[in-house]
Amino acid sequence: MSNENSVMSLIDRISGHLCLQDVSIALLGLFLFGCLQAKLTNKGEPVQWPVFGITPEFFLHVHDMFGWVTRCLTKSRGTFPYQGIWFSGSYGAMTSVPANIEYMLKTNFKNFPKGEFYKERFRDLLEDGIFNADDESWKEQRRIIITEMHSTRFVDHSFQTTRDLIERKLLKVMESFSKSQEAFDLQEILLRLTFDNICIAGLGDDPGTLDDDLPHVPFAKAFEEATESTLFRFMIPPFVWKPMKFFDIGYEKGLREAVETVHNFIDKMVVERIAMLKDQGTLANSKSDVLSRLIQIESHKRGDENDRFTAKFFRQFCTSFILAGRDTSSVALTWFFWLITKHPEVETKILHEIREILNQREKNKYKLDETGEKESSRHFTVKELNDMVYLQAALSESLRLYPPIPMEMKQATEEDVFPDGTFLRKGSRVYFSVYAMGRMESIWGKDCEMFKPERWIQGGQYVSDDQFKYVVFNAGPRLCLGKTFAYLQMKMVAASILLNYSIKVDQDHVVVPRVTTTLYMKHGLKVRITPRSLEEKKQDS
Repeated sequence: MSNENSVMSLIDRISGHLCLQDVSIALLGLFLFGCLQAKLTNKGEPVQWPVFGITPEFFLHVHDMFGWVTRCLTKSRGTFPYQGIWFSGSYGAMTSVPANIEYMLKTNFKNFPKGEFYKERFRDLLEDGIFNADDESWKEQRRIIITEMHSTRFVDHSFQTTRDLIERKLLKVMESFSKSQEAFDLQEILLRLTFDNICIAGLGDDPGTLDDDLPHVPFAKAFEEATESTLFRFMIPPFVWKPMKFFDIGYEKGLREAVETVHNFIDKMVVERIAMLKDQGTLANSKSDVLSRLIQIESHKRGDENDRFTAKFFRQFCTSFILAGRDTSSVALTWFFWLITKHPEVETKILHEIREILNQREKNKYKLDETGEKESSRHFTVKELNDMVYLQAALSESLRLYPPIPMEMKQATEEDVFPDGTFLRKGSRVYFSVYAMGRMESIWGKDCEMFKPERWIQGGQYVSDDQFKYVVFNAGPRLCLGKTFAYLQMKMVAASILLNYSIKVDQDHVVVPRVTTTLYMKHGLKVRITPRSLEEKKQDS
């Protein structure tokens, strides 16, 4: 009897094992069938894999993320839905259709805030600053910043700051590299320039990153690491990155350390500024930088009863201000100079325009600046910069092809339908690719991938395009507050460098975008420069 029981027990175990094996094989077969079906039914859109959704596609194309998104959007006629990993709550759409963009950013603006998904991932770095805020918080911060940034005092101060930095620092650094004929990273130099510029003009502090010895500045490196690490939170499910954050491991540890460096730098600057303004009393009214003005306004409004809150408010402002002013302009200029070296005919036209303006200055005998000093060919007035139509067109064309912020995201608070018929569930996360939009034939025509500044000029005048097909400076109520300042700064830097130096990219240097929230060049831009001869500067091409 015992032998019979043993045999029956063995049969039961084998049967159970076979059943489990059969179920496993069946599930694997179902998964593989789902994968095959996803591949076969794919109509140009990214493959939506069973269980994992679109996530594997992101990792398969991580080294060419922006190019892959562009190809997918082109094949899918501008919009495709996506699904993330099961139970991750990730679903929505990717779009590059201007009508959809306008609907989100203007027509139904209230239904498409930044959303908690975006804000949660950026909260460590940006906290509740203007770039990470919605509703009343965003409106209040924008109102305060508009008042100060659009004031005559700040406009004059920021223009003079940029001009002085170019004269005192940038051109001296360039002269040094010109004499040594040493290859250097132009992207890094421009990042240092715009960082010093935004800190002086906006925050009233000169960090000195563009000094002669080009000192190492931990804050600048930490800022790049913080933005790059934050991108992983958009690609990895929260059940992965949140435990990593809790246990302080991997890239989350690096993110925490980078954010601490950034916040400690800014906290020190804010505390010192508050103390300085208190000591100066009425003399503080002469300060023209935005931070000093905000401290005076907000401290007067709030009083001293909540210094901790006040300090956090200013830290949030500074972080957002630096993010907006440092990375975007420098990255835009880096791609611009690279494109110029690939299109010498455009460089020739830019130089011709600059020299015409300088010749006109001579004809009008306009040799005195506001201080009564003789005007240098390194200096340009606001009017002269505004007259550089072709230069602005070339910069706009560069921004079209290589936007500093290549991707943006909104989240639908309620069910909605896009103008192109795409249905959006409540909570849908909608990504719009600014990078892809600049390469869409449906938007820019068959020459969409050509670098063609002439597309921005009509009748000899610069013509702005529809802000919802050219979303480089955002659009609608969130249109960039510093757009005018950014163009003036970029034109002044570009004109000063091109007039004085010829730039050549190192022959073996590889130029590709870095996959992060800002379109840095992955390996920087290695160049050598040579001075333009005096005769060449004066010639009328």
